[in-house]
Amino acid sequence: MLDTTTLRAAQYSWMADEPTIYLNAASVGPMPRVAVDTADAWSARRARPHAIPFEDLLDSAATARRQFAALVGADTEEIALMPNTTYGLNLAARALPLRPGVILAFDGEFPSCVYPFQALGSRGVELELIPRVNGLPDEEALVRAIVQRDDVVAVVVSWTQFATGYVADLARIGHACRSRGVFFIVDGIQGCGVRPIDLHALPVDVFASGAQKWQLGPWGTGFVYVRRDLVTALQPLDVGWACMKSTTDYTRLTEYEFDFFDDARRFEVVTLAYHDFAVANASTALLLDLGVANVAAHIEGLTARIVDWAQSRSDTRLVTPADPRRRAGVVSFAPTELDAMAARLTAAHVSHTVREGAIRLSPHVYNTIEEIDAVIGVLER
Repeated sequence: MLDTTTLRAAQYSWMADEPTIYLNAASVGPMPRVAVDTADAWSARRARPHAIPFEDLLDSAATARRQFAALVGADTEEIALMPNTTYGLNLAARALPLRPGVILAFDGEFPSCVYPFQALGSRGVELELIPRVNGLPDEEALVRAIVQRDDVVAVVVSWTQFATGYVADLARIGHACRSRGVFFIVDGIQGCGVRPIDLHALPVDVFASGAQKWQLGPWGTGFVYVRRDLVTALQPLDVGWACMKSTTDYTRLTEYEFDFFDDARRFEVVTLAYHDFAVANASTALLLDLGVANVAAHIEGLTARIVDWAQSRSDTRLVTPADPRRRAGVVSFAPTELDAMAARLTAAHVSHTVREGAIRLSPHVYNTIEEIDAVIGVLER
């Protein structure tokens, strides 16, 4: 069980001094004090780069790969550092050996799950969106299409939907894909740091996430997981100096040995943002120390209160699934007076967002049940 009082005092002391109730982790996760201190320390060091040992830069990247792997149940060798989720999804779109055919996705996906795959038309690969049912992904239709059709070459879904909070059954979809030789690609950004996941126990080929939301890290940091036996089977389409083995020895860079790393570093094309990944490492370490399972249990207690409130209202439609197995940190609901209710939240300093015609609240580990009750009080006015 989490000690939120101690966590807030140590990492989010500003929450006691400001009137804001921050319920918008699905947009931007506030960095904890330990990450802010790391950022300050690295900025001071960056002003005197001659004082930063090169080994510290390499360690920043290596630690990021190791901790991201621990966060999702992967091996370090399966993790490549990326600036955001979209880069990882583009890697999947461009590097997977896709034959001409159809990629399936849910209608209502975040655009990053759509545009990179719509761009494959010149290769004879078309994106097809599975229509929603009652505003939510139709998982039954998706699985049926995977197992019954011969033209499906890949499937891309969000682990957790950005607008509805719907959590996909990755095991079910993945097993359907594996049974048909279909690649399975997952956008994990709205789930990483919210729910435990073990990618080695799931038939997922590529999993991408950014660290700036639920992982509480800075913008410009993220990762992509590539299943181990796919790593060397993929031919990187973006090639730079940093993805070659020879670049570990700066004394012979001009020998030009065209030999990719044998692990996922082969997809890291350019100089990494070592500074930012050091900051992300501080946030990831905090989440790992807290235990993602504990974080998930805490968030479930908060979101359940919002779900119960929304279900009790005749003037409000719960958008997010009521079943806790089908939701994570995002809770969306559509009141009949959307603009008025959103305005009340804003006036009461409740940080939230409106997505696809619904109010979206996304509490995290630093929020308390007292805050949720206070927000419900605002909504009841």
